[in-house]
Amino acid sequence: QVQLVESGGGSVQAGGSLGLSCTISHYIRSSYCLGWFRQAPGKEREGVAYIDSDGRTSYQDSVKGRFTIFQDNAKNTLYLQMNSVKPEDTAMYYCAAQDGLGCVPPFGYWGQGTQVTVSS
Repeated sequence: QVQLVESGGGSVQAGGSLGLSCTISHYIRSSYCLGWFRQAPGKEREGVAYIDSDGRTSYQDSVKGRFTIFQDNAKNTLYLQMNSVKPEDTAMYYCAAQDGLGCVPPFGYWGQGTQVTVSS
């Protein structure tokens, strides 16, 4: 059974940095897309960053230049490095996996989420 488990969330002041991790188990695909999503209270879930099995990345405009998505295949772990965070980055963050390339929703596998709170 595929499992995704996020960690690393917490509270941080605006302008600071935070790193999220997502450990992925029992997921072996020749081509895939991994993504970070977030959902703030009262808002819809949105895609933040994606990386596919070819190493291509893409970002939501609001996080470009501040967030970096990367993976360590040896550790089966996906990361999101968040720098220069803003209060509007406050949300529950989820990692997700999708079979095949393209990084187009829907994603089939999801973690349980980790909370990120940015104070001004």
